[in-house]
Amino acid sequence: MSLTWPWALIGLLALPALWGFRWWMRRRRRRDTLRVSSVTLIRAALPGRSAWRRRLPLYLFAAGLLVLGVGAARPQASVLVPSESSSILLAVDVSTSMCSNDVEPNRLTAAQGAAREFIQAQEDGTKIGLVGFSGIAALLVEPTTDKDVLLAAVDGLRTSRGTAIGLGILTAIDAIAEINPNVAPTGIELPPGATPAEGNFEPDTIVVLTDGANTQGVDPVTAAEQAAARRLRVYTIGFGTTQPARFVCTADQIADNGGFGGGGGRPGRGGRNQGIDVATLTQVAASTGGEYFEAADAEALTDTLLDLPSTIVLQREDVELTVWAALAGALLVLAAVGLTQWWNRGSPSPAPAGGPPGAGPPAPLPSNRYPPVGRPGTGPPSGRSQSQ
Repeated sequence: MSLTWPWALIGLLALPALWGFRWWMRRRRRRDTLRVSSVTLIRAALPGRSAWRRRLPLYLFAAGLLVLGVGAARPQASVLVPSESSSILLAVDVSTSMCSNDVEPNRLTAAQGAAREFIQAQEDGTKIGLVGFSGIAALLVEPTTDKDVLLAAVDGLRTSRGTAIGLGILTAIDAIAEINPNVAPTGIELPPGATPAEGNFEPDTIVVLTDGANTQGVDPVTAAEQAAARRLRVYTIGFGTTQPARFVCTADQIADNGGFGGGGGRPGRGGRNQGIDVATLTQVAASTGGEYFEAADAEALTDTLLDLPSTIVLQREDVELTVWAALAGALLVLAAVGLTQWWNRGSPSPAPAGGPPGAGPPAPLPSNRYPPVGRPGTGPPSGRSQSQ
């Protein structure tokens, strides 16, 4: 937790000042105490209160002032919150090895199906971009909320020779830089020490789906360093099995010009099956704050992509707690005042023995009409005097 206005904590000095004033008043009250002959009578006249009833309101009031003082400094907590401005760049490997039929009917078809389900499962406001890479990399669809455009681009993926995973990452970085002013393009040299602190990332994320290892272009680890310097997380997915299989693609899944679109090619055939570079993909994800996943079949790939949003749409932000501190402090102060008023409310005087509850003390007896007999000069006149 951090404080926006730490100097406001000076207001907490009012708490010991009030405590000192209370101590001074109690000492002064003791000095001016009236001495009485019977303490029992005084205690009987005062309402009975236990020690905790006397101290609890004081403690609540002090706690309320303490919380209010901290709230005045505008405390902030770093928490994970859903991001409303995130975008997901899906970089898909379209190298020739994606024609392998170890995943029925082949890896490219399975990847296209999983990508379609991933796109359709997102909320309408989620921005998704598509990057394709083989020997080169290209931005096929810039981050958009138009699902129809994304689905059409996924259906139009074509395989070609080579695997440039590093170029795919760099292309995704540049695509994010076009929509996020906080992310610098790859052509700009960043100052040293730009690697973010743990949990401090941009809301945009890169997801790399590949079935092999980098064969040309920029090294994936070098590209990951560029992403980490820009506070971008890269999640990597290794797709396929290690079992040798034939390369079988339909005519419309092979690019005839070395690019990512077009048709007219012939079905691919072959027996070479390059394994997944798990070590590199794991290092790429770990160095950027992401995570590496493995998917051996189409169902596992679909589940992995559908589970990604719950991980990548959260980012760490500083949330101000001033309102909550003010509310808690006010409640504590009100509780202290309320308990004091309730426990100090007037109570009816105790009833005398044998009288109804609430009745006052008995009325005094009337005085004698005549003074007592036997005292000279005070009795009534004698009969003789009356007759005279």
